[in-house]
Amino acid sequence: MGVVVLDFGSQYTLLIARRLRELGAFSIILPGTTPWEEIQAHRPHAVVLSGGPASVHDPDAPRPDPRLLSSGIPILGICYGMQLLVHLFGGEVARSDRREYGRADLVRHEGPLFRGLEGELGVWMSHSDAVVSLPRGWKAIAATQECPIAAVADPTGRIFGVQFHPEVVHTPKGKEILRNFLEIAGVARNWRPAEIVSSLIEKVKKEVGRERVLLGVSGGVDSCTLALLLAKAGVEHLAVFVDHGLLREGEREEVVQALRPLGVNLRVVEAQKRFLSALRGVTDPEEKRKIIGREFIRVFEEVAWEEGPFPYLAQGTLYPDVIESAGNPGAATIKTHHNVGGLPEELGFELIEPFRELFKDEVREVARVLGLPDEIRLRHPFPGPGLAVRILGEITEERLQVLRRADAIFIQALREAGLYRDVWQAFCVLIPLRTVGVVGDTRRYGYVVALRAVTSVDGMTADWARLPQEFLDQVARRITRQVPEVGRVVYDITSKPPATIEWE
Repeated sequence: MGVVVLDFGSQYTLLIARRLRELGAFSIILPGTTPWEEIQAHRPHAVVLSGGPASVHDPDAPRPDPRLLSSGIPILGICYGMQLLVHLFGGEVARSDRREYGRADLVRHEGPLFRGLEGELGVWMSHSDAVVSLPRGWKAIAATQECPIAAVADPTGRIFGVQFHPEVVHTPKGKEILRNFLEIAGVARNWRPAEIVSSLIEKVKKEVGRERVLLGVSGGVDSCTLALLLAKAGVEHLAVFVDHGLLREGEREEVVQALRPLGVNLRVVEAQKRFLSALRGVTDPEEKRKIIGREFIRVFEEVAWEEGPFPYLAQGTLYPDVIESAGNPGAATIKTHHNVGGLPEELGFELIEPFRELFKDEVREVARVLGLPDEIRLRHPFPGPGLAVRILGEITEERLQVLRRADAIFIQALREAGLYRDVWQAFCVLIPLRTVGVVGDTRRYGYVVALRAVTSVDGMTADWARLPQEFLDQVARRITRQVPEVGRVVYDITSKPPATIEWE
């Protein structure tokens, strides 16, 4: 299959899976204490033990199933994962009150795990406990000035541990180290877009058979790609585009023009009044999401009743959606995604989610192989609840119109300046506060609009985009001149973490 990553609570676990996939090896994350039978069911060619906040000396410290250690499968332990390996094989890990955190340099490294890497290597450390003695026959294969045992190998040459984090960008040669591990383990590196598409098509055909599938198309790359995948797979389907009145400017027309010529059976449902009525007076972000999710389901139920039967409902749920909605044990709920875990049991559909194990950039590559136009494929991500979570407080038609016009100006300016594809996501947020301004000789109060632009790979972490000051000045001027209800424009310079990308 590829690589099973056992998660012991590290903030970097998802990055491990990302890096392995970037190297062409399929990877999947399972809880660190997963029973051996379940690990084995995935037919892994290698296993990675993640880092984590625990100490191996804690009485309730999470540990892998001991049968994994005697299975003969190649194992790489990272940080806490390395300490676990050393501890479980009879070495000594010492408690420490002093945490080593940040950049360090490997002053010595040797062996196949570091093949092709010369000189001192910068690495990222994040640990408190330290290995002080090794199990019988094991060898220290790397060291820093502060950490004499920074990497280890067992006598068989199939089990390794590194005290640093090769998965983070702060370890510049980390991907090469992971690549060497994959080569040592003999892991097939055939996780490529064309193979992903073939696998997805076969999986959908097998799961659905000749039954009919209903799916919602939001206008984003995920749902549009899913609709196209079903069409290419020859699955009988109905793609429902719900115009809930919370869309970006021109979005409905773009989606229709992109999908129908490619064979997608698309139906547009007019539901603006319905959604806005349900949202009237609601200010809590989670309540907005729940209402929108509920109304979506009701629309689908009505369409299914009119056009059905549809035994299956397809959704473009992604791996980060699942993680942020606490889809994995031990994960904290950051925000509820309306298409994750929010479906009522009595829905009447069997759910299929072909992209549930994919990241956003992988879906874009699938879309490219399937032939989705770049105008849709390379669009910035857009939340399922639409502009409802980009208006703080109550949703009104007036506020929607103001935000929609301001957002269109910002996005158009990015395209004109050649900056649109330099950022991962950009949008406006309407802050329903009136601030004072001056127009001519007249005092005027207007809304505050916040510009948000970030750079990212998969949305799990993001940095604010360093857009040119001249560009921001131009955008602010255009918005305040063309959208008279806006009196002030600000720029959000907060990264994720500590913030999320969206404001709600």
